[in-house]
Amino acid sequence: MPLFRFSESGLFRPDNLSFVMAGLIIFVIANVVAFSSRYMAGDRNLRRHQRSVMLLGACVLLMVFADHLLVLLAGWAAGNLLLVKLMIHKSEWGAARTSGLLALKAFAIGFLLLVAGFWLLAQSAGTASIHRLNSSHAVEPTMAFSGLFLVALAAMTQSAAWPFHRWLLSSLNSPTPVSALMHAGLVNGGGFILVRFAPLYLSQPFLLHVLFIAGLITAVVGTFWKLLQPDVKRMLACSTMGQMGFMLMQCGIGLFGPAVSHLCWHGLFKAYLFLGAASVVREKRSIVSAGCPTLLQCFAAALAGVAGAAAFTLTSDIRFDLRDTGCLMAGLAFMAAAQLALRLMQTPNNPLRLFAMPVVGLIAGSLYGFSVRFVDIALGSSNVTQPQPLDVVYGTGFAVILMVWIAMNLNFMARIQSHAAWKRLYVAALNGSQPHPRTVTAIRTGYRY
Repeated sequence: MPLFRFSESGLFRPDNLSFVMAGLIIFVIANVVAFSSRYMAGDRNLRRHQRSVMLLGACVLLMVFADHLLVLLAGWAAGNLLLVKLMIHKSEWGAARTSGLLALKAFAIGFLLLVAGFWLLAQSAGTASIHRLNSSHAVEPTMAFSGLFLVALAAMTQSAAWPFHRWLLSSLNSPTPVSALMHAGLVNGGGFILVRFAPLYLSQPFLLHVLFIAGLITAVVGTFWKLLQPDVKRMLACSTMGQMGFMLMQCGIGLFGPAVSHLCWHGLFKAYLFLGAASVVREKRSIVSAGCPTLLQCFAAALAGVAGAAAFTLTSDIRFDLRDTGCLMAGLAFMAAAQLALRLMQTPNNPLRLFAMPVVGLIAGSLYGFSVRFVDIALGSSNVTQPQPLDVVYGTGFAVILMVWIAMNLNFMARIQSHAAWKRLYVAALNGSQPHPRTVTAIRTGYRY
């Protein structure tokens, strides 16, 4: 049974993906430890918390540098167990304890799926070495397909993709540094495992379609749910769910390099948002118009979007070709640049912003493209960015994203609020995005410091 044979290869094999992920992990861990020393000052479990955070970082580093499937499994399992311990923090916190146990059940399911998937992959190629698996051409097709499917399910469980999202939305009673670590680190484990086996997934077009559809559903649902949340941390949790959906979509279209870039920048930004969540109460919010943008604003935003898409195409080195999925990344860059332009134009008292929007789009698209290109260069010769032929699945999925984006900006939801169908959808979405009832702390005195 090759999964349990250690003698055939070394246990570790550092590569460019390992170093990129290690850099992200070490940076996040260092900031979380430094933040907790101030944020949790006076907590009797502070030192134990910090030791657990550093040990968790070591487990994740073990996982990203592993070349043997069993070593990767060990790092995966140990990291998740430590995360559950950090989530619970104190056994007297009933809601946090329930959150941890709920996450433990989800992680256990993901671990069993990963064990089964790894066993099938090892059997299909006759090796438990990850780099040999990825470079092997003598794999048994049926077993490899089944193994990769199970690994994809495990990745979705770890990354809280729909319908495996409940544990993430129920995790908000944990200390804020733990939330930052979770959203910037452990949730990204699903994306890492997909990128680690990218050469195998690129040979399975059907599984790429499955990842794309799963990501599409997760992105739309998570982003919609985010708009309904009454508190900051739950909004951030739904946002993470949506962003993990976009990451899965990028993997599904064969662009695993941009998916790594998405994981890195989203992880850093989400950690910053969680660590700064307490300051939102004191923040002076700018007034933004909630109405429909004017025709002139739409035109300026469209120009910004075109400039952003062109800049992204030039700087990212992902060609724009209507025959493959590379053009979908340019479409996402168009929407991102246009959305930024609309946001800036809807702040009051500066009419000159209309004329500056193409420049804004150009800068935004360039920064996005350079970030993708930088990570792609850092990944070196791993060859994980291969756009797939554009077909009806990819085209329909992108059309759904585009229509949802247009409807949101045209304030379509406000126009249908009086309809019974909308009210039912709203209530269903609000109920679906709620955490487990036993993971909610109703009164502050439920915490014991």
